[in-house]
Amino acid sequence: MKLPTQPGPLLCVVGARPNYMKMAPLLRAFRAEPGLPPAVLVHTGQHYDFALNDRLFADLELPAPDVNLEVGSASHAVQTAEVMKRFEPVLQQYRPSCVIVVGDVNSTMACTLVAAKMHVPVVHVEAGLRSFDRAMPEEINRVVTDQIADLLYTTERSAHANLAREGIAPERAQFVGNLMIDSLRAALAKAVAPAETLARSGARADLLSDPAGFGVVTMHRPSNVDDPASLAGLLDLLREVGKRLPLVWPIHPRTRANIDRLGLASRLSAVRMACLAPQGYLEMVGLLSKARLVLTDSGGVQEETTALGVPCLTMRPNTERPITVEHGTNTLVPRDPAVVLRLVDEILATGGKRGRTPELWDGHAADRIAAHLAGWLAARPLAQHEVLA
Repeated sequence: MKLPTQPGPLLCVVGARPNYMKMAPLLRAFRAEPGLPPAVLVHTGQHYDFALNDRLFADLELPAPDVNLEVGSASHAVQTAEVMKRFEPVLQQYRPSCVIVVGDVNSTMACTLVAAKMHVPVVHVEAGLRSFDRAMPEEINRVVTDQIADLLYTTERSAHANLAREGIAPERAQFVGNLMIDSLRAALAKAVAPAETLARSGARADLLSDPAGFGVVTMHRPSNVDDPASLAGLLDLLREVGKRLPLVWPIHPRTRANIDRLGLASRLSAVRMACLAPQGYLEMVGLLSKARLVLTDSGGVQEETTALGVPCLTMRPNTERPITVEHGTNTLVPRDPAVVLRLVDEILATGGKRGRTPELWDGHAADRIAAHLAGWLAARPLAQHEVLA
């Protein structure tokens, strides 16, 4: 007798906070697409803050994970290996139609490697972005994932040229827009007002009454916060920026730990700055949307500020999101106080770079992915690993 067959679920992987904002709209779109099998959410636990995790999931209306691998923090090699070890049995259990990975964290590459070796199709969302800086661990993750994945969804058209240079066939890539903007647009109406965020944190309310407005700071990259001299220089720079307009800084745990370990906390005293604990998504959207300017080294914040029309100074020598510089509000700046302060003064005097919203950053990227994925899966023969007796 012939065994009955049916397609396996979509196995959707998140590992760290930036993944949540991309996966939340995807899962909603998958549920609304009748041509797709059900989705199973796997959290690797690569970055897991118990105090913040539930809040972020609630803000994004993201369902609780079906599977949590609880990998935790470690070196890049150990963390990648641990994700691979723990993800393999999940693939064996669920026999998915495909594995869907987002972004460029270690979990993205690790789960892609396991799935490819088990002949499970991999779909990479946010493919083709390149900083051309192999010193960044995320760049390695991006290059490896795109080489192995079967289907690549891109956020900007320049990504296709990057993929072509690496020998990736054009039919494997599909331009769909940016999931981060899907989440951002959905959150704007629910965003927490900056005054409420500061009040909840016990910060000085008068910081928001300055006629210059306020700036937002996010810094976490090793190149900025791990080296003692770089971190000390950053804090001194923020003191100077704070003389021009007050700053709100939700401090990343990595950065906070380094400030404390290196005895640099005194450099933040008597500064017009609200130093907050890491904030929820709705709090961050509220802060970014009302900011006069943003100082960051984050990839996602470059995209969010471009969509919001807020001038952004990114303290990095390069970016994997060039469209935020070419079309958006983003400017790359060196760790040079004179350059940064000149640009801050320019923003305060003129309003700064406003840019325009990039193509297909319209809040419907997830819908396009769901519709395309349904057709792509329907055109593929049922794989052996999906056959269920």
